[in-house]
Amino acid sequence: MTLPEERVEWVCFEGLTFRVPGNVYKPAEDTFLLAENLHVTPRETVLDMGTGCGLLAVLSAKKTERVFAIDINPHAARCASENGRLNGVHNRLNIICGDLFEPLREDIKFDVIVFNAPYLPSEGLKGRSKLRDWLETAWSGGEDGREVIDRFTSEAPKRLKKGGRILLLQSTLSDEEATVRRFRDAGLKVEVIVEKPLFFEKMILLKAVRPS
Repeated sequence: MTLPEERVEWVCFEGLTFRVPGNVYKPAEDTFLLAENLHVTPRETVLDMGTGCGLLAVLSAKKTERVFAIDINPHAARCASENGRLNGVHNRLNIICGDLFEPLREDIKFDVIVFNAPYLPSEGLKGRSKLRDWLETAWSGGEDGREVIDRFTSEAPKRLKKGGRILLLQSTLSDEEATVRRFRDAGLKVEVIVEKPLFFEKMILLKAVRPS
């Protein structure tokens, strides 16, 4: 019998190819929505939080020379590194395994921070199998869907350079208005870039900018 971590799928996007094993989140509608609205210019420093297979990090590294990619899932960090090599941008990627901003020095700031956040309400990860835990870290947002989003929005504004921007994708199931308030309380200008209706929710892509 093939174990989930042994299954491998291949994803293609804008002429790039990504290898995705079974213990790493496979890019889906939310990833592609973010990718389609990700605009990076040369010399910008980019952080892809929760990188997964590295699709957004690789897209960024095709346009700029300094990209950081973080994921709490060690299998995802390894996968993103492999996909960086596969797509010829490994020397532009700094792949880190860790929990949100914890692995980074406090003085490191970014022009662009992108995060396809774990936004679905769930019972949490306690008592689950390790493989399932790693997969669920990509989408499980705790009881109200905001566990990771609240931690991220508390720290991310402090990690932006002047004029820098955050692209955060979440669901209406996890109270996007609360996210907007938290960013505005931190002094950022916030707008909704795009909304995409699904069966019982909408995916919301927010852009938050630190004034120059």
